[in-house]
This record gives sequence, structure tokens and C-alpha cells, in this order.
Amino acid sequence: MRSLAVSSLLVASASAFSTAPRSYTGLSSTVSQQSSLSMLPTNSNEDRSFYPFPNAESSSNLRLDAKPPQSNEEVDDGSADLRQLLGVKGAAGTEDIWKIRLQLTKPVTWIPLVWGVMCGAAASGNYHWIWNPFDPNDRNVMLGLEDTAKGFVAMILAGPFLTGYTQTINDWYDREIDAINEPYRPIPSGAISEGQVIFQIWFLLLGGLGIAYGLDVWAGHDFPTVLALSIFGSWVSYIYSAPPLKLKQNGWAGNYALGCSYISLPWWCGQAVFGELDRPVYFVLPILYSIAGLGIAIVNDFKSVEGDRQLGLNSLPVAFGIDGAKYICAGSVTLTQLGVAAYLYSIGESTYAAVLLGLLLPQIYFQATLLLPDPVANDVKYQAQSQPFFVFGILATALCLGHHDFTA
Repeated sequence: MRSLAVSSLLVASASAFSTAPRSYTGLSSTVSQQSSLSMLPTNSNEDRSFYPFPNAESSSNLRLDAKPPQSNEEVDDGSADLRQLLGVKGAAGTEDIWKIRLQLTKPVTWIPLVWGVMCGAAASGNYHWIWNPFDPNDRNVMLGLEDTAKGFVAMILAGPFLTGYTQTINDWYDREIDAINEPYRPIPSGAISEGQVIFQIWFLLLGGLGIAYGLDVWAGHDFPTVLALSIFGSWVSYIYSAPPLKLKQNGWAGNYALGCSYISLPWWCGQAVFGELDRPVYFVLPILYSIAGLGIAIVNDFKSVEGDRQLGLNSLPVAFGIDGAKYICAGSVTLTQLGVAAYLYSIGESTYAAVLLGLLLPQIYFQATLLLPDPVANDVKYQAQSQPFFVFGILATALCLGHHDFTA
């Protein structure tokens, strides 16, 4: 059958590659992290942990029963309800438990993962349209409907389940900071109980792994590739947020974990569902794009450099200074895409290489006019204006691989 490899989905943040918001002031350095091997509490006097997620009492002396304010500084623009559903800052308060559960999964962060699955499907060269207007040989309606259903299920895996798991677990381990600086968030405000949060983490994780195995069966895999790599991705998601490793505390490891999770893993998932991961290029190019994703993730660290420094978080702006980090950001984004374009040209795909270069030019322009002059003030504007060209470049590369004849 098909020999395939690596996939799973995770991540954390608003915009395309943003980490969960960090806020700082007066966080005690004596917070301890403990865990219990018991899945259920035995009595009220014992540590009620749900392995491997310690409860509030065992991990911190901060109260998690603060009353959420009715609004915050970003609610008065009329978007508070939408912000609540998307899981971004400035959300309105609500007592609807299902809206709160959705908020914890941060639906706005599903988008790049869904896009990555699409790119992987395109790179496979084996995704069939329901009725392709450009190719008379690709008009098998039933086959197209099946592939549409497969793609939809893969997107559900990538977005609501495994990205939702990632975001929920990230909020769980950020609850001490949020209790001080963003007490209106669902967990520190007490809008959702600790038990409900732990249930959601396990439900999304185990549900995602079940869907992953179903996709392996559906695709006819001899080895459960999507399941194996969903487990891998979920583990990376856990160590990104949780002590003792907590990759988000290290600029290089944390930002690359984000880049890989947003680009390589969903790409490999989509390609594994529809095709084969049987050539080194199918790994090398997504990994290169993940390096560019590392650069994009740096943008989200500029605004929190002072807080990171106070808490001892070794983000790249802390390690190299804002001036050094902004050049690392621009260089990683630009040089990796130039490398991909050069590879496409080397295999005779000059048209796709030219398209990629054309999409890179606006990104360089926005780096020169927004990122390099003032990365702190222009971070959101730079992301909004530059990233569409970047993600369409990824899609162009995937389409090129899907159409290229590697046997010629």
C-alpha cells in the first residue's frame, strides 16, 4: 500500500502565527507545579489533580474564582460578542458554557491549520474535484465527493480538535498569569470549572486521535501515519505549554514549534490522507517554510519583550534585542522563500518560481516599511499586510509539487 509519514496538528494564537497573549505584573516566583497520577479525586482533602494536568490548588495559591468584569478596554468597538466566539482579547462575558468552551479553543487559530491541510492535499497531486472546470479528466463526481469529505474531516481534526486541544491546554497552564492580568478570561474568572476544563482537554485530545485513526483506515494506510503523528504533535503541544520543558520559554524552540505546527504538520496530514510522503522534498520544503514560520512567530514577541525579560522568558527579542530579532525575523522569512523558489527553478518549474518571487516582493516591501522601522508599533499591521502573500506562496509551492512529474 502507501508508505507515508508524519502528521498532526497543534498551535497557539491569534492572527496566523501568534502565540497566546502574555501579560505580566507581579507574578510570584514561588509558584510550584505538581501533578497526581490519579484521574479522579478520592476526597476533598486530597490533591484533586487530573494527570498530567495539576489543579489550581496544587499548582498555585492564586484564586481562580474572580468575578469576570462586564467589559474590558477593547469591548466598546461593538465586536465583543464576535471576539468571544473567536477566542481573542476583548471578548464579552458570557454564562453560556458552550460559548465558553468554544472560546477556549480559539477558533481564529484554526485557520492556518486548515490552510495547511489544503496545501498538503494540493501537494499530493491526488485530490479530486467534484467537477473540475479546468480538467475534463477530473470530473468523477463520486470520487470528488469522497475526497471533499476526507478533506473536511482532516480539517476538523486539524482545527476544532487538535488545535482546540492545544489552545485549551495553553490557557490552563497560563491561568496564573491570566488570573493577575486578564481575570476576565474563562479559566481565572471561574466562568468554567477546573473539572470542565480538564474534561475538554481530554475530550479534544482523545477525540482527535480517534479521528486521526479513522482517517488512516479511510485512506487505506498499512501504518497509522496520521494517528502516530497526531500523537507526536499533541506531545509537542503539551511540552510547549507545560513545565518542566515549556518550550514557549525558549525563543528558538518555542517559535520553531509554532512554525512547524502551523505549516509542516498540517501539510503532512493533508498529503498523507490523499497521497504519499515518499520523497525527501515533501519533508524539506515544509520544514523550510516552518523556519519562515519561526520568523513570523517572532513578530508576536516584540510587544511583550519587557514582560518576558522580567519573567525570565528567553524570547528572541530578549536574547538578541529588538534590533537583532527584527533582522532574524526578516531574514528567516525572506531567505527560506528564496531557497524554495530556487529549488522550484532547479527542477524546471520556472513559472511557479516566478510566482513565488512575485509573492515575496510585497513581503520585502512591508518588512522595509513596517517591520524594520518599528516592529513593536507595527506588528499587527505588518502581519495583516504581509501574511496573505506568504500563505499564498505556500499554496503555490504545494500546487507545484502536486503537478510536477518527479519520474521524468
